[in-house]
Amino acid sequence: MSNLTSANFRIKRCMAASVFWAAMITSAAWADGQKETPQDLINTLHGTFGAHHERAVHTKGVMVVGTFTPTKDASKLTKASVFSEGKLPVVARFSLFAGVPDIPDTANGAAPTGLAIKIKAKDGTEFDFATDQHNGFVVATSDEFANFLRLVAASGPGVEHPTPLEKFLDSHPISKHFVETLTSPASYATATFFGINSFKFTNGDGKSAFVRYRFVPKAGEHYLNPEELKRMRPNYLQEEIVSRISKKPVVFDWYAQVAEDGDKIEDPSIAWPESRNLVRLGTFNFDGLPRDKAVADKQTLFLPGTSHPGIEPADPMLTFRNHTYPISFGERQ
Repeated sequence: MSNLTSANFRIKRCMAASVFWAAMITSAAWADGQKETPQDLINTLHGTFGAHHERAVHTKGVMVVGTFTPTKDASKLTKASVFSEGKLPVVARFSLFAGVPDIPDTANGAAPTGLAIKIKAKDGTEFDFATDQHNGFVVATSDEFANFLRLVAASGPGVEHPTPLEKFLDSHPISKHFVETLTSPASYATATFFGINSFKFTNGDGKSAFVRYRFVPKAGEHYLNPEELKRMRPNYLQEEIVSRISKKPVVFDWYAQVAEDGDKIEDPSIAWPESRNLVRLGTFNFDGLPRDKAVADKQTLFLPGTSHPGIEPADPMLTFRNHTYPISFGERQ
């Protein structure tokens, strides 16, 4: 983990949102019992990874475009319109984790990789989803994540062992397991991506269920061992996905993992058991790149904690994320 320290939809509306939240949220108490504000987290990310005018985290990435086609089973879980309108356009972004624009794809800070997706409904409503290539998060809350990042920043090269981060991991087994089980995909197209936060789905009959998202690659899963990773080029993930999409679509099936009694709804660090039911919600086909990739990357804002009829955020971290990302969006304009 020490390498961490070294290592076009509705644009006007997004820009307005970024200005509003940056002005309002950072000057007020954020939430009951929460110490960190969204601006605090942005500052911490820059303090850990370096200041720049790009995304504060998941900085290095590739934008792609395609379509989403829902299944009939999705409407059994939720009345959300995105599952009743047939094929819809999407824009998505594959990315590395760290907030370092030029981090090698082979560096420790590259994992977990991410996949964010924006679906545009026929009425213009945007449905955004953000996932990571790891089932579960490193900590349970936004406050704890800010603290974790500060420990990373304080544990760079030359720091005496055990470093502050090492001490933390030794006393936090869930976080240590997260760090020790991170994987490196052979391709963005061969990784499963997990929505770490929970949502409340409500169907047309008023029946509700808590779910977490999962995007499963049609190409199958393929991860690299450490020796294989060492032999890869510093931009292998970015180059490979562009080449792959130029030849044929990259396809992911979207599943909802349905919670049962006792599952942790508000704690993203606890993965739900694999025995939980998976309902296929639809399929994403990524078949091209934006016309102007740099502009698309700069001007696309993902807000995964947005509520819609039939879909509500069930984890406080989602609301925090929705108020943090616009600040980063404003910084890169």
